[in-house]
Amino acid sequence: MSEKVQVGNKIRAIRESKSMELDVLAERTQLSVEQIKAIEDGCPLPGLAPLIKIARVLGVRLGTFLDDQQNIGAVVTRHEEERESVRFSNHASAGKESMIYHSLSEGKENRHLEPFVIDILPADGNQFDLSSHEGEEFIFVLDGMVEINYGKHNYVLEKGDSIYYDSIVKHHVHGYDGQKAKILAVIYTPI
Repeated sequence: MSEKVQVGNKIRAIRESKSMELDVLAERTQLSVEQIKAIEDGCPLPGLAPLIKIARVLGVRLGTFLDDQQNIGAVVTRHEEERESVRFSNHASAGKESMIYHSLSEGKENRHLEPFVIDILPADGNQFDLSSHEGEEFIFVLDGMVEINYGKHNYVLEKGDSIYYDSIVKHHVHGYDGQKAKILAVIYTPI
């Protein structure tokens, strides 16, 4: 089973366990019924913002959709260990997958931060939608160049650069000029 289907299945299972209809979840998240149905059915995930909205309405942390294991103590991620990954279209046009998220907190119980290493795949064109969600984000560029559209501003970051911002402001992160890149991203979302 692919990671997209697993995320969708987890969302559906939690929604159904709360006896919540699809249209109620859509109304509360301000997402369309079609968007949520597509996510639950395993279509390319649009990005973290819709998942964060769904998690808040369902009363779970974002990581609930991304992993199953719970660890009360410290969680260590070794570089040689393969990490679970989740692919997102990141609001790109035509739903093409453009980012691969590798969790660095897999299994940590009651976490408020979601750290990821993200592979940004090469992309054709600059067709994407800005998104927003509650919380904050920190991004550190590990390799390549990244462009961040943030509100009315555009920032180009190179290897070693970082940015910290309120994610309630509409934003989008992508490889500069369609190039591939790798970033460390830490996302905080209040529950």
